Amino acid sequence: MPVLEKRLGSLPVIAEFSRRLDIAGVIDRACPIRDLADATHGQVIEVLIANRLTNPTAMVGIAGWAQAWAVQEVYGMPAAVLGDDRLARALDAIAPHLDQIIGSVGAAAITAFGIDVARLHWDMTSVSLHGAYDTVDDGFPAPGWGHPKDRRTDLKQIQAGIAVASDGGVPIFHQAYDGGAGEISQVVEAMQRLQALAGPRRFLLVGDSKLLSYGNITAMADAGVGFIAPLAAARVPAGLFAGLDPAAAVPVDYTALRDAAKPADRRGGYRVIEDVMDIPGPRKRDPIHHLRRVLVHSTANAAAAVKARTLKLGRAATELDTLTRTAGTRYHPDTAAVTAKAEQISRHRRISSYLRTRITEHPDTGKPIFAWHYDQAAIDAEAATDGWYALLSNLPPDESDAAEILRRYKNQPAVEQRYATIKGPSRSLPCSCGTTGASPHSSPSSASPCSSSASSNARSAPTSPPTPK
Repeated sequence: MPVLEKRLGSLPVIAEFSRRLDIAGVIDRACPIRDLADATHGQVIEVLIANRLTNPTAMVGIAGWAQAWAVQEVYGMPAAVLGDDRLARALDAIAPHLDQIIGSVGAAAITAFGIDVARLHWDMTSVSLHGAYDTVDDGFPAPGWGHPKDRRTDLKQIQAGIAVASDGGVPIFHQAYDGGAGEISQVVEAMQRLQALAGPRRFLLVGDSKLLSYGNITAMADAGVGFIAPLAAARVPAGLFAGLDPAAAVPVDYTALRDAAKPADRRGGYRVIEDVMDIPGPRKRDPIHHLRRVLVHSTANAAAAVKARTLKLGRAATELDTLTRTAGTRYHPDTAAVTAKAEQISRHRRISSYLRTRITEHPDTGKPIFAWHYDQAAIDAEAATDGWYALLSNLPPDESDAAEILRRYKNQPAVEQRYATIKGPSRSLPCSCGTTGASPHSSPSSASPCSSSASSNARSAPTSPPTPK
């Protein structure tokens, strides 16, 4: 008797979670379909979610994946129903209703699993794109030039923002933005959307330094939203960290996840000092925000800074010594060539603040002579700031002391961990109309511009050019 084997994997678990979140029901109420259809849009999207969580595949390969996996047995849907045209129609149907669907599913998750949304972590990232993207569907993010996280300035990008609950790092909100959108200007809208999810309770928004514009701080204060964010290095007052003594700071009872398995004497330590920082508005009549500033010293950060500086100084020294030997040769024959090379080394190795150079000419030959040294006083001044960074917050002291502010901020990497589940190399397949290109609909559940185009991650598209993160 022939035996048919199919892979079950985590499909039953995914299907049960989808049922508890009522994903199909939410989608079908927003995007109803005629009764004669073999499957509703909601049912199709649930299967697509299962594919993404098990073995991500291009749309043209979903039917084959469903045949090899127990999709029919778990979801009651034959593999033949899951052609790429049917999948594209489902994606096209939900695209105009994404905000409604995401909000409803997020609310269902908060209720069904008791997710604590009193503290939310928000961050934005960029997704670099290969292709021209001459046209974009109305109402969807437009690829454009910006400041990509992967520094691929030769590629257009779109941007995405994600908010996760501190309780388990569960994503509860995401939004896509134009490639040229400024991160600072997106904070207020995101805050308002998150406030609606959190309900009447006061919630805490934790983010990066883009939260700390005067306009954003004002909006959060007016809305009664607490926040914690790091102060960008460029905004730290000169000499602030150099005058601090880590030994005078208060130790914090916190162990980083990376140190959890290490012996106690090898774990990084944290200490905090608190003061106040005033944030004035752009106009004289604007009220001044008086924020709590928590100055944090991390021994792990300090050690990393020492290691990085030692490494770059050593590499730069090797190149500078080479220039000393080659000054006046055919490689660097004159003063202009030596100067240009020294500046290139200084810029590339980022040592301009403590590199001192001297170029003279040989009295007999007129050839350039190059000499250099490091300014030890400048190095020591920088070393005095190693390990320090600052956090700003509007939380009242009776709600969180300085140590608690640090502990709450330290969950921020949960956002980056969630980005890892949606970012990766992808490709598009040409369709019968002759177009090719990845979808500018940056949401994972959005439709592509052509109903038969398909995207896949690197595992199913090994020939795709990788996009660095």
